[in-house]
Amino acid sequence: MSGRLPTWIAERKLSLGSLRDVRKVMRAGGLHTVCDEARCPNRSECFSRRTATFLIMGDTCTRYCRYCSIAHGKPRPVDAEEPERLAQAARELGLRHVVVTSVDRDDLPDGGAAHFARVIAALRKLSPPVTVEVLTPDFRGLVSAVDTVLAAGPDVYNHNVETVPRLYPHVRRQGRYQWALSVLARVAEKAPGMVRKSGLMVGLGETKEEVFQVLRDLRAVHCQVVTVGQYLQPTTKQVPVVRYWHPAEFAEIAAYGRSLGLEVIAGPFVRSSYHAEEAFAVARRGEEKRAVLR
Repeated sequence: MSGRLPTWIAERKLSLGSLRDVRKVMRAGGLHTVCDEARCPNRSECFSRRTATFLIMGDTCTRYCRYCSIAHGKPRPVDAEEPERLAQAARELGLRHVVVTSVDRDDLPDGGAAHFARVIAALRKLSPPVTVEVLTPDFRGLVSAVDTVLAAGPDVYNHNVETVPRLYPHVRRQGRYQWALSVLARVAEKAPGMVRKSGLMVGLGETKEEVFQVLRDLRAVHCQVVTVGQYLQPTTKQVPVVRYWHPAEFAEIAAYGRSLGLEVIAGPFVRSSYHAEEAFAVARRGEEKRAVLR
């Protein structure tokens, strides 16, 4: 898609001081953020709030999703000391809610699930305590890997469907929509008290009805929180934007999702980990309210 950006899409101003502060801590620990690696448009805002989403198991992904700017290829071996360094960085940044994601590691038998568990265990040692949100890969549908992460006891389990099933062959060729749903279904089955979350982008060529169907599919596997944001082409190497959705359409998506019983956070700059702490609090209050009603 060519031409000028719509008025509701604007480059966010960078807070250079905040960027430097967070990056300094990350570099000292040999750590990565998905914020920088994926060129998130919210990174300046989040860094200014002293929040960041940690990217574990390196900065090289074994998959090549055509919307993503993270490097792909053969990754380095997993760093066994990363969990402790990550926990130390979270302490230095004064985080209360820590989000941990990773590149896909299809080269590992468990997809990196055991490393996720070690990171969660390291964060659980922090004082004062933090809440922990994981955003995991699909583990190629391997439910035993999901169980390994669940056994470590995160507070929020997030796995993004990313797009509508029709577009998987075009932009997410090495993934499967059913793998994504199976991860969320497994979390609901094995850890019904854990907050379950997913997210997707619009602007890749999907229709509104396809988005609504994804919301229905997520509700069917007992997902609770869904984030919906506008796809923005990170660099010219990724697929171009097909369409910019209007803010009123995001409001319509949110309203439809809420009519299904989902907590939907939708908007042009919404991302999976954007205001994650607030989303967790909202989901937890909703779950407590439902428990009272039961």
